[in-house]
This record gives sequence, structure tokens and C-alpha cells, in this order.
Amino acid sequence: MKCPYCGNKDTEVVETRDSEDLETIRRRRECLKCGKRFTTYERIENVNLIVIKKDGRREQFNRDKLRAGILRSCEKTKVSLEDIEKILTEIERELRNADSVEVESKKIGQLVSARLKTLDKVAYIRFSSVFKRFVDVEDFEKEVKRLIK
Repeated sequence: MKCPYCGNKDTEVVETRDSEDLETIRRRRECLKCGKRFTTYERIENVNLIVIKKDGRREQFNRDKLRAGILRSCEKTKVSLEDIEKILTEIERELRNADSVEVESKKIGQLVSARLKTLDKVAYIRFSSVFKRFVDVEDFEKEVKRLIK
């Protein structure tokens, strides 16, 4: 493992922990050259998931892309990075346990929306405004009224 600070390839594992979901392993490492510590995560590489976009295009599932979208929705809210990682892990597990390796982007959006709705209403509305493509204030207003009920 290469040190992210100095680029040295000699590092040592100081501590290893399984995550709560038992899907990833957290390793605390120390560079043998500069002495700085950093954390790495190991996850089993699974079969590639294919996302079918609204326009019919197909692309490989990208966890980082989904994380970025959720992070944008959760800016300046009470949703923690730990909560976001939990959402990502749950959704990815659900998608990989499905019968098909192809999934519509709409399904992913629904899964994220459902989880954000229970965590933080503002994050839910932000995500939904992009996911559901609100075109005007009336669409936004209808969704907020549904949320209030």
C-alpha cells in the first residue's frame, strides 16, 4: 500500500477492524518512511452492476458517483458521513442481491429517496428535486406538501 503523503510503498498495518455490516475491513496503516498514519478500506470486488439510464444508455454502477449525489443532497444537514456510507452499503447490497445485474437508475433513485426521507427531510427534498426532475416551483411545492402530510 502506497503512503498518500510521501508515496513510500513500505507501510505497516497498525490495526484491523471489520465494519458493522461485515462488508468491508478497515485498516489503520502507518508509513515506515514519514511515520504518518492513514486508513484504508477493503471490500470484496463483486460482479459489475449495469445501470440503465432514463434515455436507455447503459453504464457501470459507480458507487462514488452515487456517493457524490447523496453528499450534495446532505450538505449542511445533520446526515453524517457514517449515515451516507450506511445508505450506500445497504443500496449496493440490495442491488447485488437482486436477480439481475442490470438495474434502472429510477430504482436506485427510489432506494436513496426512501432512506433519505427517514433521515432528513431537507436532504430528501434536495435529492428528489434532481431525481424527479422538478421543472418548476409547483412540482417542488407538491412534493413538500406530500412530505408534510
